[in-house]
Amino acid sequence: MIEMTFELAEKIAKAAHKKSEELNRPMSVSIVDESGRMVYFSRADKAGFYTFDTSKAKAMAAASFKRSTMEIDSIKDQNPLLWFSIPSVIPGNALPSPGGRPIIKDGHCIGGIGVGGGLPDEDDACCEAGQAIIQTEN
Repeated sequence: MIEMTFELAEKIAKAAHKKSEELNRPMSVSIVDESGRMVYFSRADKAGFYTFDTSKAKAMAAASFKRSTMEIDSIKDQNPLLWFSIPSVIPGNALPSPGGRPIIKDGHCIGGIGVGGGLPDEDDACCEAGQAIIQTEN
């Protein structure tokens, strides 16, 4: 059952954008469902043109691996063959770079958020702000 609705995705993205405005960083935000399908995308004025691709790939990685891309980045060297192979298996669809988090509701992953346009910690902080919306939905 798909639980990542357009309405929920929009709320998550708006919270992430609000945090990016506080950081004075124009960013793009992608929200995918549990299968990695794009549900919502938004790009702030002056956000870089590659931020669409990077935010989407971060969201997809977070949803697929059910963990933050910050965590993935910290452990990717434990399995270098996997990360060497991923670009040929799923080109452009998983980026183990900080700025992606799974969206967990009632104990299971309903999607992922990916943010691009800031420094790694800034991207992750915006994801965290978006992810926090789930707490207010329950």
